[in-house]
Amino acid sequence: MKTITVTELRTNIYNLLEEVLATGIPLEINKGGRKLQIIPVKRINKLHNLIDRSAIIQGDPDELVSMQWEVKLDLP
Repeated sequence: MKTITVTELRTNIYNLLEEVLATGIPLEINKGGRKLQIIPVKRINKLHNLIDRSAIIQGDPDELVSMQWEVKLDLP
């Protein structure tokens, strides 16, 4: 991990951010004896949050294609 000062960050922020994004290596900033980090955030695939609901359909799912979906209701 590369450590820099706030002055170095201010002088070269765009190049340093591009470097973090390109390499994936966090950047550590030393400010008055305290440390901060700039780290790339990994993208999350939202499809991994889906819950498997394959047991919802009772029977053969291929039969849904030829099923008659029109319902005629005799309403008063």
